[in-house]
Amino acid sequence: MYSLGIDIGSSSVKVSLLDIQSGKCIATATNPKTEAPITAVRKGWAEQSPDMWWIQILNGIAEIAASGHSMSEVDCIGITYQMHGLVAVDAKGKPVRDSIIWCDSRAVDLGREAFEAIGPQKCLDHLLGSPGNFTASKLAWVKRNEPEVFARIKHFMLPGDYIAYKLSGKIATTETGLSEQILWDFKEGRRADFVADYYGIPVELIPETVPSIGIQAYTNAATQSLLGIPEGTPIAYRAGDQPNNAFSLDVLRPGEIAATGGTSGVVYGVTDIPKADPESRVNTFLHVNHTAKDPRLGVLLCINGTGILNSWIHRNICPELSYNQMNDMAATAPAGSDGLTILPFGNGAERALGGRSVGASLGGVDLVRHSRAHILRATQEGIAFSFLYGIDVMRGLGLSPSVIRAGKANLFLSPLFRQTLATVCDASIELYNTDGSLGAARGGALGAGFYKNPEEAFATLEVVGRTEPDPSWKPALDEAYARWKSNLESIIKQ
Repeated sequence: MYSLGIDIGSSSVKVSLLDIQSGKCIATATNPKTEAPITAVRKGWAEQSPDMWWIQILNGIAEIAASGHSMSEVDCIGITYQMHGLVAVDAKGKPVRDSIIWCDSRAVDLGREAFEAIGPQKCLDHLLGSPGNFTASKLAWVKRNEPEVFARIKHFMLPGDYIAYKLSGKIATTETGLSEQILWDFKEGRRADFVADYYGIPVELIPETVPSIGIQAYTNAATQSLLGIPEGTPIAYRAGDQPNNAFSLDVLRPGEIAATGGTSGVVYGVTDIPKADPESRVNTFLHVNHTAKDPRLGVLLCINGTGILNSWIHRNICPELSYNQMNDMAATAPAGSDGLTILPFGNGAERALGGRSVGASLGGVDLVRHSRAHILRATQEGIAFSFLYGIDVMRGLGLSPSVIRAGKANLFLSPLFRQTLATVCDASIELYNTDGSLGAARGGALGAGFYKNPEEAFATLEVVGRTEPDPSWKPALDEAYARWKSNLESIIKQ
């Protein structure tokens, strides 16, 4: 029995086949083979074609099938996707425009206006934050700036909702998805129609809801003809990438923490206490296993400019080196990078900085002492410091990590980054043999009933690495973080 996991990222789309009984990945494919394009017509904009995601899914499934794994053996499907993206379709289910994706910051000012107009206290009490730059605000931007496009919209949804629709013909979202769109009222436990009303968005445009874990829809005859997946195969799991990353690491209980270090950096903690950050620097969503009886909320810290900074440094400072060679070179510089600091905030407005776009910057350069090694180490330290800056906000909400779980991927492949993050946060880093597509596949098998409970679903999850804080690094890193934080606060005040 196989479960198909689909992971719709902004850089690539990954599909994986999970053998349900053994819990092992038997095949996987990532497309495109180079980074997927993001259209940025103006500064701060970011768009992708929803049908590009669909094409890459088709390519990935064809690749797996060509390796000898028949799609006729797929028994269930789970989907994870880049959060907060806006996909709007017409009455025929066709996208009316490209998706405004997660890192697009064009609606920041609209979110601020909504926060003040609805009332800061009401937003904090009911939304646990500001409408910000989330999906509802992105749609409000379309309504204000592209009224002819808005008039054609029959439904709007998230990227994962669109792919589930392409597989099944059924348009739906989840309550977790509503919370990602800032359309969930945490105080009342229902859809936050007052946000849609403020923006002038007819509630008829919001799809029906289905469970995050459970039967959501069934694949149709078109999917069987196109992909070979049997008609009637259940789609039984759907979650945004960060709730799914936590799920894939078995982070389901209050107090547990997950992290990722891809294009953006994320720390995601589970709590059962609804509490807002007054400055909306972190955001709260319904976690995938939330119920009214047993509330599970995900507190999300997102730093846009983390892994993208590391890849920028790779392209522009040392393109002849591999990432492993970069890590080795960085390790030759001392902890604290000998006074060199890098702020990684060069990928648009940062929620953790109050919606400001402060840019990436390098400070304290000594033209005699500093080398590429210092720049490489300061890059990874600056990213780790941005995590700590946000974790300090999360601590104010009652989340204080002693263990941080992560998949063995992206920045967490770097021993230097892991050691730095563990030391500055005073927390152990645990790496697991999983990724987003496998998490979605496990979720699909759990939702379809092939696993009886989460304990069975995660019985084969393994710790493949553990990093403890290094006391010998701590004095230099504490001094470096104080300098880094002072530089950041000086820029914010400007």
